Amino acid sequence: MNERQKYLADKLENEHSLSLAEYEELLVSRTPELASLLAGRAVSLRKSIYKNHVYVRGLIEISNICKNDCYYCGIRKSNKNVQRYRLEKEDILSCAEEGYRLGFRTFVLQGGEDAFFTDAYLCDIIRNIKERHPDTALTLSLGERSRESYIALFEAGADRYLLRHETADKEHYKKLHPVGMSYDNRMECLRILRETGYQVGCGFMVGSPFQTYAEIAKDLKFIERFKPDMCGIGPFIPHHDTCFKDMPAGTLELTCFLLSVIRIIYPSVLLPATTALGTIDPRGRERGILAGANVVMPNLSPVSVRKKYELYDNKICTGEESAECVKCLSDRMKSIGYEIVTSRGDIIKNK
Repeated sequence: MNERQKYLADKLENEHSLSLAEYEELLVSRTPELASLLAGRAVSLRKSIYKNHVYVRGLIEISNICKNDCYYCGIRKSNKNVQRYRLEKEDILSCAEEGYRLGFRTFVLQGGEDAFFTDAYLCDIIRNIKERHPDTALTLSLGERSRESYIALFEAGADRYLLRHETADKEHYKKLHPVGMSYDNRMECLRILRETGYQVGCGFMVGSPFQTYAEIAKDLKFIERFKPDMCGIGPFIPHHDTCFKDMPAGTLELTCFLLSVIRIIYPSVLLPATTALGTIDPRGRERGILAGANVVMPNLSPVSVRKKYELYDNKICTGEESAECVKCLSDRMKSIGYEIVTSRGDIIKNK
């Protein structure tokens, strides 16, 4: 490792911040040795706050119907080959019931931007889950909605909201989304969510089409300034029914490097080792934890619909029963010295 790499690593650890140019330099100059150094520091920071605990979130994919036509997404509106589905209220409540029995204390309701799920309908579901399971946290990941919608859902009992910003560069955003989708609106939604009182999550795809190191540097600077409670990053994986079907996937190596950097930028952040990581490498989620992540998200959706929620090709965990999925993840975490924790798993702000 050269002196400049060591300087950048030390500055990042001491100040939790680099300039845009320095973030880009760190990415350009990365080596296995630098990645190992940053991973060690990231794990040390995480353990000082969260010990060897890995939080689990029970993922319930409520609908693969979406009004948007994002170029990278397998459930985009224009994909006529998708078998569309929508879970009924009782299906969702049943998934939460099963998850609670298995020890989950956080549920994530995720879906496409499906107009069927009105504020009134969602508020009813949220209240039911919270009344039945008051010791749980409820996370929503349902895309861009109005300020009034976000407030109504929060007041009904939702605790957290995940909205990936996808990219912190406006021109790059335009390359990934059709006309009519707005970078400015996406960022405004994140600001509104924070103002409303949610624990807020953002995130981006690693290796997305046309992405440069300069754009990733902007993502890191945005995360540094926004200080999300959660940050979901995972490798871009192409889907065969999109215009990006022939684009190369993001890599495990760069994703894990960025997990370490993000942990050092904001040591308290809740950082998932995503399903996409496990999809591109059999031990991808374990590698993510060893790079600084501390969250995993087993699938609680009905087995009958899991393959239909195909954002990208070859998604894992589409056939296991929920209990099997949880046991598998628990064993995987134990194999690398970590322990699944079934609490709500709120962010612990470091002093």
